[in-house]
Amino acid sequence: MKVPRRKALYVRWQRYFTSSSRRLLVKDIAELPDRIYPSYRETRNNDLLSLQWPSPPRNVLLVKKNRSQPATDALIEFAKHITSTYPSISLICESSLAESLHDHLPVPIFTNLATPSPLGIHTKTDLVTTFGGDGTILHASSLFSATHSVSPILSFTMGTLGFLGEWKFVDYKRAFREVYMSGAPSERDAILEDKPIISKPFEENAAPTALPEADWSAIRGKSLGTQRGARVLLRNRLKVGIFSSTGERLPLTLSQTPPSSSPNTSVPDVHALNEVLIHRGADPHLTIIDVLVNKRFLTEAVADGMIISTPTGSTAYSLSSGGSIIHPLVSSLLLTPICPRSLSFRPLILPANVEIVLKLSEKNRGRSVEVSVDGMRRHGGLEVGGEVRVTGEEFDRSEEGWRGGVPCIMRGGQSGGDDGWVGGLNGLLKFNYPFGEER
Repeated sequence: MKVPRRKALYVRWQRYFTSSSRRLLVKDIAELPDRIYPSYRETRNNDLLSLQWPSPPRNVLLVKKNRSQPATDALIEFAKHITSTYPSISLICESSLAESLHDHLPVPIFTNLATPSPLGIHTKTDLVTTFGGDGTILHASSLFSATHSVSPILSFTMGTLGFLGEWKFVDYKRAFREVYMSGAPSERDAILEDKPIISKPFEENAAPTALPEADWSAIRGKSLGTQRGARVLLRNRLKVGIFSSTGERLPLTLSQTPPSSSPNTSVPDVHALNEVLIHRGADPHLTIIDVLVNKRFLTEAVADGMIISTPTGSTAYSLSSGGSIIHPLVSSLLLTPICPRSLSFRPLILPANVEIVLKLSEKNRGRSVEVSVDGMRRHGGLEVGGEVRVTGEEFDRSEEGWRGGVPCIMRGGQSGGDDGWVGGLNGLLKFNYPFGEER
């Protein structure tokens, strides 16, 4: 009997992929632990301060120059390096930057999802890193304009001038390691002081967190030790209040306006790293401004405007208006007129603890002038009778070190009290550069 041949059954093989939801790479900043506050200690034979972390920094804010591809590429390279070398690091960006970057990084990016505003960033940021020029540093500083304590800023020069920037990007690995390990006790320090290497961070209003604390011992290499650390220059800021003719405190921006649900909430002072500016704007008439110093009338200024700047801002708009150049370690305020009518109206350098009031006189033909703080223009300007009150930010000095100002990380290896300022004057601003000669 012939057995019928069974037909072969051919089954088409096909690989099936399971679809899963995409991992959320942009997370809310509220999930991060609160900020760690470092201290700044005086050192011998050096005017710069020493950065001392009580425990390793965990949250790093990244700020870059807008519309700059080299700055974007540098930020991505930097972010990949620190997240792979320092696993406990979390990255923070402003909301607009986080949306454009999260596809390029293998780790989550944290931002303020609840309110697209920089107001909450300062409560979480341990360290700020900038990629750009002086304007990028000013923008990073403005994120802390409503708070007294600014996180240390590590800046990489990638802008047009870079007078404030300290580090070249090629040195980013060494720069970040120097900042990260600053204040970390070495094995010798731990033995002499008879205490463990890991220390609990000091946090203001700290909330309990389930995240593990960072540990310096997990990072390979030699520690700087407690007696060495990254060098920090504390740059002075201005404390600025804007008032109407009736004495009502006015906000600089809409984000400063108190919510309608809490009308009794006062508008805070804002801080400026560079300058405060009053200018006639598009009005063809000169402004008439009453200038008072410590509530005493100084002069009636008739000019295009007035500038009050910090030593850091003395090399910005004030310099172009004929103002003096002031070393950043000199605690002072600089009052500079813009194109004054009187040839005898010269710039003035005043102590940082005085209060300068610029009041728009009733004699003005124009009814309002423009007001800007570090380039941020106030909507609506300042009307006749309004005042801008400015004083220098106070520094707190205690056994734990210095507080206040904008702590800028300087390059290491500089001798004595050299903070790079003289080199910046000669190399970037071409101070007293002779005509017709090259050097």
